[in-house]
Amino acid sequence: MSSVKRIVTNIQTQDISTAKIFYQDILGLEQLMDLGFIATYGSNKKSKVQISFMTEGGSETPVPDLSIEVDDVDLIFERMKKKGFKIEYGPVDEPWGVRRYFVRDPFGKLVNILAHL
Repeated sequence: MSSVKRIVTNIQTQDISTAKIFYQDILGLEQLMDLGFIATYGSNKKSKVQISFMTEGGSETPVPDLSIEVDDVDLIFERMKKKGFKIEYGPVDEPWGVRRYFVRDPFGKLVNILAHL
């Protein structure tokens, strides 16, 4: 029996270099690969793999394109604001036990940044 080893999110862009500020400088992901036409950011730490299917984003918000769990939501929020990224919701403590906010990445994707309370 085969099992899933990895799930990768692919975001189309003509300017790959803009990913560095959001995903490496602010969120702290490592650049794992750069082949010119593709740059991959991630972590070699063991992490969970999940795919969510949603009718809404919770609390009557739109469905985010990506959800990224972090250690310190408020620290990352301050970094996002300092770099001028558009915050679209929150930060807020949700009734299901997460603190989160929605932000647009450099490619217009709606990203849910969260931490469990």
